[in-house]
Amino acid sequence: MKTRFDSKSTADMVLADLDLSDRTILVTGCSGGIGFETMRALSAHGARIIGVARSLDGAQRACSRLRSPAAAIACDHSDLRAVDRAALLISERYEKVDAIVANAGITGSRTVQTRHGIEMQFLVNYLSHFLLVNRLLPKLPNQSGRVVVVSSSASKNQAPSEGILFEDLDGHAKYNASKFYGQSKLALALFAGELARRVAGRGISVNSLHPGAVKGTDLNRNLKFPLSAVLSVAQLFFKTPEQGAATQCMLAASPAVDGISGEYWADCQIAKGSKFLSDKSMAAHLWQVSEELVTRNLNVKV
Repeated sequence: MKTRFDSKSTADMVLADLDLSDRTILVTGCSGGIGFETMRALSAHGARIIGVARSLDGAQRACSRLRSPAAAIACDHSDLRAVDRAALLISERYEKVDAIVANAGITGSRTVQTRHGIEMQFLVNYLSHFLLVNRLLPKLPNQSGRVVVVSSSASKNQAPSEGILFEDLDGHAKYNASKFYGQSKLALALFAGELARRVAGRGISVNSLHPGAVKGTDLNRNLKFPLSAVLSVAQLFFKTPEQGAATQCMLAASPAVDGISGEYWADCQIAKGSKFLSDKSMAAHLWQVSEELVTRNLNVKV
C-alpha cells in the first residue's frame, strides 16, 4: 500500500479537506515540537483535542494556542501513579476517544536514572504509554478506533543487538544512553505490533512510526556537550515540526489508511522497521513483563 504523501508532506497536507469535528483525539507530549504540531493540525480540522503534558500549566498553555477549545491534562510519564490517575480522569470525562497519539518522550542522561526500579527512558517513552493506552482501550470505538505509537529509527539503529534487555531494565548492568533510548523505541514498536494483534477483532488499528529527525524538539534537553552542540547544528537539516507531525496525523485521522494495522511507517509510507518486529515471542514477552512491572508498582492489573 502506497500513499500519495512523502517526507516533504506536512500535517495540514495529509489532513486537507477532512472534517474531524466528530473525533476526540488524545495527544501526549503536547506542549512542544511535533506533539504540539500534531495537536494543532488535528484541532484546525475540527477534532476535539485532549492535550497531555507533564504539567497542567504546560498542557494549558499549549491548548490555549489552538483555534478550538481543548482539554488540558497533566500526566508525568515518569510516575506510573500519575499516568493511572490521568487515564482515570480521561475515562470519567469522555464516553469515547477516537484516537490516541502516544508521542511523549525523552532522551536519557549520561548516567543511568531510574524510577520504580526502571530505567527512565524505558519508563517514560514506553511503559507509561503501555499503561495509558491499555487503560483507555475501552474508550476506543470498535471498527474505527486508532492508536498511533511514535517510535523512531532508533528502534533499529540504536537498540541493543539482543533486542530488549529484559534482565537489565534498570540499566545498572550495562547502561548506554543511546542504546537504552533505542531500546525504549523498539519496545514501543513491539508494543504496537502486539496490541494490533490483540485488538484486531475489534477493528481498531494500531501502527507505529518514525517521524523523522525534526527541528525544534527538546529531546536533547538531557544531552551534554559536545553531543548537544552537534545536534543543534544537525537540526539545520532536519524536518520542520509541520513535516515531522505528518505521518502521525495521517495515521490518527486520514481515511487513506483505513483498515491498516500492525505496520511501521516513515515519511507517510509503510517502511522497514527493526528485524525484531517480526519476533512475536519477544513482543509477547515484553507485554507480560510490562504487565508485571505495572502490577508491581500499582498493585493492580492492567
